[in-house]
Amino acid sequence: MDRTTRVNLLIGTGHFLSHFYVLCLPPMFLAWQAEFNVSFAQLGLTVALMSGTTAILQTPVGFLVDRHGARRFLVGGTLLMTLAMAAMGLATAYWQLLVLAVISGIGNSVIHPADYAILSASVEKSRVGRAFAIHTFNGNLGFAAAPPVMALLIDLVGWRTGLLILGAVGLPLVAAIRLQSSILTDQVREVRHASQEISGRALLMTRPMLLFFAFFLLTSMAGAGIQSWLITVLHQVKDMSVDAASSSLTAYMIGATSGVLVGGWAADRTTRHLTFATVLTIVSAGLLLVVAALNLPDLAVMALLFTSGIILGASRTPRDLMVKDAAPPGQIGKVFGFVSSGLPLGGAITPVPFGFIIDHGHPELVLVLVAIILLLSILCAGSARTAARAAPLTSGIAPAE
Repeated sequence: MDRTTRVNLLIGTGHFLSHFYVLCLPPMFLAWQAEFNVSFAQLGLTVALMSGTTAILQTPVGFLVDRHGARRFLVGGTLLMTLAMAAMGLATAYWQLLVLAVISGIGNSVIHPADYAILSASVEKSRVGRAFAIHTFNGNLGFAAAPPVMALLIDLVGWRTGLLILGAVGLPLVAAIRLQSSILTDQVREVRHASQEISGRALLMTRPMLLFFAFFLLTSMAGAGIQSWLITVLHQVKDMSVDAASSSLTAYMIGATSGVLVGGWAADRTTRHLTFATVLTIVSAGLLLVVAALNLPDLAVMALLFTSGIILGASRTPRDLMVKDAAPPGQIGKVFGFVSSGLPLGGAITPVPFGFIIDHGHPELVLVLVAIILLLSILCAGSARTAARAAPLTSGIAPAE
């Protein structure tokens, strides 16, 4: 096994685990509601706190990673996630789940800045694109695997033992990253003048970057709506069993995961990334509206959700390439760290209000709102691309950190 493959395996497994842990929570909502006597909105707060903590800390952690190196943060963050997940299995009160969700979010905030810094420095230039695609693929695979695995563990050993098992699974990965750290190259930040720091932050506040941030935010809000509440919505609105509804979520996530690879292949063969992403997003949103509007057999629902997922997943690589094209030379890392913080923030915003809607007897509105949010995201992407082309972000900006 060559060095690049080993790097991709270590980083990809950690990314898989971080996404897997996030989607371990929704399958436990029904069990937690009975155990702790809380509402769906309160249960959504667990996901919101985990994602919100990640969103708030991701950009500051990115600056620390550039300054002090990524490896120590990657080991520490992965260990913190693992221990927090295991501790949830020992929780005796609802407030403990909230505290542990915050702790897990702190650990998760390290993953994206550290991963991209290590991949950029450790993988040869000719293979960086594929390494990034594999990184995204592994994260989506973690999302897809979590619901059925958690549902199976709940059936076999109960939710408490299931969480303890999942927490224990992360410990060998932490050990592997620590023992294999010699193959992971750090990008240590050079000392810069304060004026360059201010200019770097000013770049992130320009109109194109803020619009790209909104684009990432809205797409994540839509994704969080599906990931957190699709099982509950299909169970209540379509009268699907919990197992069938969980399988539908898995079908959607498998589609989204596969679509990333399809989109990467297609994006290399066209320069019309905005058009490509726009068409795919509109079709994906339309399929969600079909699921929301029609009474369909379980298999048809699963098939439509799988198709919607694979189409939307295919739009992700063109999205990333638009951001890359808009970033000034030498500042891609900073730009991606900022705009990608919209992903966990979007995951934090959606669960509670959607849970509130379900609590007030309107679960049928969830998929409709998700489709609307996806369409709004395309408006942000188009505006960002236009603004970036009209005023390239290269003048008046200090060198990259």
